[in-house]
Amino acid sequence: MSLKLTNDAGKTTVISAERFAKLPRQTVTAKDHAGAMATYSGVALAELLGAAEVKLGKDLKGALLANCLLIQAADGYRVVFSLAEVDPITTSNVILVADRKDDKPLDAKEGPYRLVVPSDKRFSRWVRQVTEISVEQVGKPIPKRQ
Repeated sequence: MSLKLTNDAGKTTVISAERFAKLPRQTVTAKDHAGAMATYSGVALAELLGAAEVKLGKDLKGALLANCLLIQAADGYRVVFSLAEVDPITTSNVILVADRKDDKPLDAKEGPYRLVVPSDKRFSRWVRQVTEISVEQVGKPIPKRQ
């Protein structure tokens, strides 16, 4: 299964399962929806965004800070993050796009990719069956002040 990423310029990058497996991996341990401790492994969302040429770090400034990430699931569920929430030089929180739980591939109900957000107190942004991640502009540009 592949993952579709679209950057702020509208360029789409498709990450195949094989390419995903070759990206730098991270592991996080967190309580799952059932309240049990679980170890998830996958690729940091920021790393995936870099593969899609999304501007983060020193390049994330000005009007780009008004953009957001739209994460979409196979069942139509969608959530939003600000770009700063995933930028490693802005936050120490890790958002993981996981493909494994407790050293096993995610099952069909969760996978093949699941967003894991250990810093969230609620699980509403732990998106299962992630299919697409895109950078979106929020509203119209605000006119310059006189």
